[in-house]
Amino acid sequence: MGLDFTVIPKYLDVVLLGCLWTIAITVAAALVSFFGGILLAVVALYAPAVIRLPFRAFEFVFMGTPLLLQLFLIYFGLVQIGIDLPAFVAGVIGLGLHFAVYNSELIQTAILAVDRGQMEAARTLGLSRTQALRKVVVPQAVRAVIPPIGNNMIALLKDSALVSVIGVSELTLSAQRAIGATYRPFEFYLLAAAFYYVINLGMEWVQRRIERRIAISR
Repeated sequence: MGLDFTVIPKYLDVVLLGCLWTIAITVAAALVSFFGGILLAVVALYAPAVIRLPFRAFEFVFMGTPLLLQLFLIYFGLVQIGIDLPAFVAGVIGLGLHFAVYNSELIQTAILAVDRGQMEAARTLGLSRTQALRKVVVPQAVRAVIPPIGNNMIALLKDSALVSVIGVSELTLSAQRAIGATYRPFEFYLLAAAFYYVINLGMEWVQRRIERRIAISR
């Protein structure tokens, strides 16, 4: 049948809307994964065992099971215990928690690499342990792991396509709907790939800007 890119303009608004949803879910899940990763790292290193052990079990579950299964569990499974989340919220939580676990491992390593004298100096100046972690130790650790966390965020963007299985009209699902109306898979999957690539370039640009600002602040 050959290729026919003239079908794209008619359904471009559908794919663009899906692109916006992809950006929204990526940004929201990235924030959850970043701050969730910091919380999990601090709990894993400093919380009492009664708090730390359940969090560690939570991490093992999220690291040892597929993201797709986690999305199904959050969206379809929680309904059985009375928690009915919108698909978008379920997708953000699933993606965010999944990558928070991996960010936590990075941040824990970075915290342990911070000179212990930093904590001692902060305590000497009158800061509590919590204040010393929040104002001195954790900021230094986070700055050190911005590049690998940025790589995780790019992986999160790619995995955001999985939320289509729970009904979020992100980029991949929007392309599939256009394909269902036109029977032109190559054209619309190629268009979706182009949009993913552009978003990816934007995220890499933001990451480089953040890294340069951190380098200057040092």
